[in-house]
Amino acid sequence: MIGVLALQGGVVEHARMLESLGARTRLVRRTEHLEGLEGLVVPGGESTTMSKLLEIGGMLNPLREALATGLPAFGTCAGMIMLSSEILDTRADAHSLNAIDVTVRRNAFGRQIDSFETGLEVAGVTYTADADTGADEGEHTPMHAVFIRAPWVERVGDGVEVLARVSDGGAADGAVVAVRQGSVLAVSFHPELTGDDRLHRFFLSMVVQKAGAAVPQVV
Repeated sequence: MIGVLALQGGVVEHARMLESLGARTRLVRRTEHLEGLEGLVVPGGESTTMSKLLEIGGMLNPLREALATGLPAFGTCAGMIMLSSEILDTRADAHSLNAIDVTVRRNAFGRQIDSFETGLEVAGVTYTADADTGADEGEHTPMHAVFIRAPWVERVGDGVEVLARVSDGGAADGAVVAVRQGSVLAVSFHPELTGDDRLHRFFLSMVVQKAGAAVPQVV
């Protein structure tokens, strides 16, 4: 069972994409909805509002505990912000879920008018790399990525893999827009809006790897 945090954002779009891949889904609105989940998607939205809703609903600490004990998670846009360990350019009373050791800058690419779309290479998703050398293997098929008031990653902790960068913004080698640490995946953009299911498929493969036969086979 894959949960979709149903506070804001493309909740229905995420659920439909997961179901199209053979997963059972549950909309997560209360603490009891976390029971029995094998994975959780944290959609986009407005991170400070999501933080407040989690706190008001009594879900903040139970969700942190579930993630700390290994619940696989996939965050998109504001979901990346929520999963991070540190948020820049946010309200003083905002909370994160501390699920992945990165520092994220909120609205890093600018306001709504600065939203953009681009072709994006994501390691392990649009191409594979040799585990020892990092050399590219196989064909590249870029993903159409939609960035809407998107964050980027400014600091990557030990054990965090950088999966994708865009050339504009961030450090000299580009802004980090997709990361993974163990069973937690986070991206700056909105894969649920494009019809490309490869990132959701990738996340489900992470869930299967973590939980084994308890999760239905991804089709």
